Amino acid sequence: MSSKNEGEPDEITGQSALPISRIKKIIQLDEDIVQCSNNATFVIAMATEMFIQYLAEQGHNVVKSERKPRKTVQYKDLATAVSHIDNLEFLADVIPKTTTYKQFKEKKAKEAAKSGDMEKGQRTLNGSVPGNVNGAAPDEAPPQAEEPKTSPIVPRTPVVPVSALIADRTVEPAASHDPDIEMKD
Repeated sequence: MSSKNEGEPDEITGQSALPISRIKKIIQLDEDIVQCSNNATFVIAMATEMFIQYLAEQGHNVVKSERKPRKTVQYKDLATAVSHIDNLEFLADVIPKTTTYKQFKEKKAKEAAKSGDMEKGQRTLNGSVPGNVNGAAPDEAPPQAEEPKTSPIVPRTPVVPVSALIADRTVEPAASHDPDIEMKD
């Protein structure tokens, strides 16, 4: 008879594989936590160990499910586990799937071709609508103009924010208090 059954957890020794002092430093970085007892720090360390073990087991399951299983768990195995297992979905930003540069470049080219140059209603810096002249479809040739019109370059005045136009105090018109003054030659 074996001393350890398959379903029983490991014996609790009161020791953590992670350094408790390092975990205390990480807890102290949180501004919301003023104090943390030693027992709470130990529980956090044990929960962290259990989470790391679960993540490693799920990565190992991905390796075992391949046609030709390997002996090492790689980053791509953990990324696959995160993308396929609902419990680990919150790690999608932390452990994203990686792609090669060639795959990334092809994906960007497809997106650019699919989305077109610009969204409907957008204009370029010179004010023209790209690919759509006078309501023509982007594939059609634009009608030829007789002579391109050039407009003179007019410098734009800077836009003054509305808050700068509000006066601090109201000033009553001077005409209501002072009588008209006549000027003499």
